Amino acid sequence: MSFDSLWSAVEQVGRHPGTGGYRRYAWTPEDATLGEWFAGEATARGFDVTTDRVGNQWAWWGDPDKGVAAGRPGVVLGSHLDSVPDGGAFDGPLGVISAFAALDELRRAGFVPSRPVGVMRFVDEEGARFGVACAGSRLLTGTLAPERALGLKDADGVSMAEAMTEAGLDVGHVGTDVEALGRVGTFVELHVEQGRGLIDLGRAVAVASSIWPHGRWRLELDGEANHAGTTQLADRDDPTLVLAELIRTARHAAHEHNCLATVGKLRVEPNGVNAIASRVTAWLDARGPAVDSVRAVAGAVEAAAGTAAAEESFTDETIFDAALRDRLVRVLGDAPVLPTGAGHDAGILATAGVPTALLFVRNPTGVSHSPAEFAERDDCLGGVAALAAVVRELAGPGAR
Repeated sequence: MSFDSLWSAVEQVGRHPGTGGYRRYAWTPEDATLGEWFAGEATARGFDVTTDRVGNQWAWWGDPDKGVAAGRPGVVLGSHLDSVPDGGAFDGPLGVISAFAALDELRRAGFVPSRPVGVMRFVDEEGARFGVACAGSRLLTGTLAPERALGLKDADGVSMAEAMTEAGLDVGHVGTDVEALGRVGTFVELHVEQGRGLIDLGRAVAVASSIWPHGRWRLELDGEANHAGTTQLADRDDPTLVLAELIRTARHAAHEHNCLATVGKLRVEPNGVNAIASRVTAWLDARGPAVDSVRAVAGAVEAAAGTAAAEESFTDETIFDAALRDRLVRVLGDAPVLPTGAGHDAGILATAGVPTALLFVRNPTGVSHSPAEFAERDDCLGGVAALAAVVRELAGPGAR
């Protein structure tokens, strides 16, 4: 099947008619539709479809267990299909669709892999519903404890355990899946670039060198609810004033420490236009080239808020396998090498010791997590060709 046909099959799933963005959240009807699409595409190609203990989906061309027994575990391509609120079309789906398209291209050319080749779809990469990014890969690798994950709640008070159960998963089985991970000899994720590196370089495809350290913190700011029209300014205990200072501090501290910091999610109680807030919950996202710098930003925000922040997640710098990176750079015609501040499932697997590479496809807008996110068709096809070349290199005759 062509890239265009694959793309059109999922293009409207979860798309909001008002914003044009996507609302594809973990363990929702939209998520189920995407999972059914994945399984259907795999089955149509004669691939074996499995689901690990977390709900991540795997489609195998060749028997992965025979590959393990022979000392040649599989080469796996893939990404995620969920989105941030009103996110773009390419973040995640481009990697999954391109993986299927690349294998179709190889099969049409008569390629026969020397080891199993897989396509996978990670669940809940964005963390849009429960607040922890890369939950599917973190649970798979054991870097997120099941008891913590299952207790997380969405904005409607639904726990992850409840959402998983509603989706048909056995929550008592959720946890690290050593068997599934053991089938992966190499993982390669293709992703739309979330920035302007490839625009400035005039190239269509790049290989990632590393992912910056990245943390998320939650701050609870307490005040006193009161009437907006009768309470004198001097008598107010308004937590939104602290919020304003917190946001300004995040920006200044990020500039001082050469980092990026964002307060992009808020919950205000009681959230009435004529009421002084009783509580504000704010989430800080901070990233940068060094762990100490990122933590310094979080510390400055805590000081401005006058309260400790609850660390919801922190990921140290991820440096991708240098030998694999250099090998793919050569295979892809001296492709440029770029770091990134965006987190990916590829980073979680790399940290868990799986030889991993991350490829980028040019985004001419430089914008991501927005309906403006884009990739030209020719660049997408360049990404498909890159994945096909990677599989030839890693799973072709005589590949080591």
